[in-house]
Amino acid sequence: MISTRLTGRLGIEAPILCAPMAFATGGRLAAAVTEAGGLGLIGGGYADPAFVEAEFRSAGNTRVGCGFITWRLDTDDRALHAALAHRPAAMMLSFGDPRPYVAAVREAGALLICQVQTRAGAVIAAEAGADIVVAQGSEAGGHGAVRGTMTLVPEVRDTLGTEMLLLAAGGIADGRGLAAALALGADGVLMGSRFWASAEALSHPRHHAAAIAASGDDTIRQRATDIARGYEWPSQYTARVLNNAFVSRWEGRPDEHRAAASAEREAYGAALAAGDPEAVGVFVGEAAGLISDAPTAGEIVRRTVAEAEAILRRGPTLVT
Repeated sequence: MISTRLTGRLGIEAPILCAPMAFATGGRLAAAVTEAGGLGLIGGGYADPAFVEAEFRSAGNTRVGCGFITWRLDTDDRALHAALAHRPAAMMLSFGDPRPYVAAVREAGALLICQVQTRAGAVIAAEAGADIVVAQGSEAGGHGAVRGTMTLVPEVRDTLGTEMLLLAAGGIADGRGLAAALALGADGVLMGSRFWASAEALSHPRHHAAAIAASGDDTIRQRATDIARGYEWPSQYTARVLNNAFVSRWEGRPDEHRAAASAEREAYGAALAAGDPEAVGVFVGEAAGLISDAPTAGEIVRRTVAEAEAILRRGPTLVT
């Protein structure tokens, strides 16, 4: 296993965290990542207390964390307190100001992880007293902003200084990405899409198959999926999904889509439950081009670490 400041702080063996993906990272997946040597974060997402309770039960006695979409908590934070009652190892907050929730996280004894998409966001996270900052690049699946991982990670490192723990996220799906993240100044990685396509994930196997058949070129940042589901995301964030028939039909026509979305929501939900890869948003990042299977989460952790170790050992021989 690869030892970094992150593994020492969290008491884990692999510098890999599983992203708390809404509707994908349930308790079973989070527990599997932890059991493999990383740390899994349950996807609290849109702050449904019943979902949070069910997934913590699914994780059993395994040490896991949780994560929420911060702007959603601003209207209802009951799910956050439900999660904190389980004494999670860490709480990750993304897409909004974390400062109103710091006291509750600290009182529960959890580490605070703040995911950011800009240098300005990193400054706010530092002011909030985050234990760990995640610099998320636009390559990521699901919601994000416009900065690329390759430049955002070292800029955030320079901004935060050397003491703050930093994770890289966005487009990281194998040992090459982990080794590169460490070279950029990160202490580890937060991986989403790679674990989204795993045996334990709540995401649909038909969606896994569609992503496996795709390349990174086949993904797109868009807003149609949020309109279809009735989520009013802040304007600075879009979501990366597979560019399929659903996206082609609606993206770029927001007014027409909003007018039709309520009537079509039941059909959208049915298509999502059936795993139809063309009728809904399939939330996967540019890492789709690096995903060729959907193994167990444990296998993903082991492969990623072994690949990164091999690259790092070759370090001096990479330069001639």
